Amino acid sequence: MRTVIVCASVSHGNTRRVADSMAQVLGARVVSPEQADPAELADADLVGFGSGVFYSRLHPALMSFAKALPTGRGRAFVFATSGLPEIPLMPFTRPLVRLLEGKGFEVDGSFSCRAFDTWTPFKLVGGINKQRPHTGDLAAARAFAGQLRARRGRL
Repeated sequence: MRTVIVCASVSHGNTRRVADSMAQVLGARVVSPEQADPAELADADLVGFGSGVFYSRLHPALMSFAKALPTGRGRAFVFATSGLPEIPLMPFTRPLVRLLEGKGFEVDGSFSCRAFDTWTPFKLVGGINKQRPHTGDLAAARAFAGQLRARRGRL
């Protein structure tokens, strides 16, 4: 299974650690939105899209990259890391999932976990979630990737 993970990880490397954990299970290559090649994504069996959360949104570089993709793609998944918990009625990943579905991707699922955050109010106390993503979060990311891999095997 050819898999590519497009990951915008700009502040503390949190999202990249999650992407790398998933990549181990999926045998994937991890690239930034700036490094991603749309032709490589077109040839992939599965494409992951992930970033940290900024002001309740995924990174603008990732969103711009996804918006610029042509329609008619295959299967995808979405993931995010954030300092604050998701609001169940407004998941961080929902706008990207809808965008990808509109581009023709079949989105297999999404994953998110908490991560170290030094956003302005938290900077005053040295940040929040200082030890995250921790080994449990990374194990959960690998388990999510394993589920994606198992689903791909059944298709």
